[in-house]
Amino acid sequence: MPEDVIDDRLQATLDCNFSFFYTNPGFYRFFLYSSPVMHLRNVEIFCGVVTHGSFSKAAGAHQVSQSSASQAVHMLERRLGCRLIDRSKRPFELTPAGQIYYDGCRKILESFRHVEDRVQQMRNKVIGRVRLAAIYSVGLLQMDAYAKRYKALFPDVVLQLEYLHPDDVYTRVLNDDSDLGIVSFPRVGGEIASIPWQNQEMVLVVPPGHRHAGDGPFRAPSIPVQELDGETFVGFTSELVIRKQIDRWFKQAGISVDFVHVFDNVENIKRAVEIGSGVALLPAPTVRREVEAGLLHAVHLEGVQWHRPLGVVHRRNRTLTNPARKLVELLRGHLEPVATSGSEKV
Repeated sequence: MPEDVIDDRLQATLDCNFSFFYTNPGFYRFFLYSSPVMHLRNVEIFCGVVTHGSFSKAAGAHQVSQSSASQAVHMLERRLGCRLIDRSKRPFELTPAGQIYYDGCRKILESFRHVEDRVQQMRNKVIGRVRLAAIYSVGLLQMDAYAKRYKALFPDVVLQLEYLHPDDVYTRVLNDDSDLGIVSFPRVGGEIASIPWQNQEMVLVVPPGHRHAGDGPFRAPSIPVQELDGETFVGFTSELVIRKQIDRWFKQAGISVDFVHVFDNVENIKRAVEIGSGVALLPAPTVRREVEAGLLHAVHLEGVQWHRPLGVVHRRNRTLTNPARKLVELLRGHLEPVATSGSEKV
């Protein structure tokens, strides 16, 4: 019998039996507690709650209600006869038993997904889940088109995107809470491996009316890099890798600037420049939308080649799942190209 016919008949059987479960709560509770599939789902949700540090975020990631996520954890606790999460503390904490259970279950889930992935590869199918953590400045503007294209190509894969501080991206990848991460100036060596993705030009970003703004919002003028000397800047906080690199570039060019405001993300820097607090040095794609809207102007710098490299990071000795490999191929252009609105250059 064809496999799709079997799947359809199985789904029809399940649909018919749901009404029986709901009208027989005793049997329904027995099914929930005894079903290996349901137990595995509860374990997955529990691990998601711990990873996200939130019942609501885990519920969203697993496409269930917050009450369902809470019930899943409660069912595990009843099954084990002990508390896994101390809910009396804010934020909640794992109990000693919960820490043991979480550490063990993470490994079990990873092995389970790896086995499933190997089987699906034999059937030439891409099914499962891929978890991607990206730095804030990549954001929806750049990732939305990729996400839509990936879902169109692989509808049976659940793509989970999360935007985080760079340090948190590395932590998620190292702890196996994310399959892939996107960072700028990626680390090299140790447990982290990096796949080159993009090399983004750094441009001077100024508000309309600034002396370096040019004649119109869509013009992309250029100035000698020495013109930056003495400028009032809005920049990144000093602990970020991109700020350290910018400081090195300025020193090499013999440039001294005055940082009057610093932020840990691109969006706040752009807003500060818009209101005239100063100018900024940012990756060109991150200001494309504002330049096209006439809110900001991007100025190319002459005499230097300043670029921000973006890389896709993963655990060095961890084999990527088939869904993760397909996402990397899409990002690097090895699958059908992705069209994005506007030009990549400003």
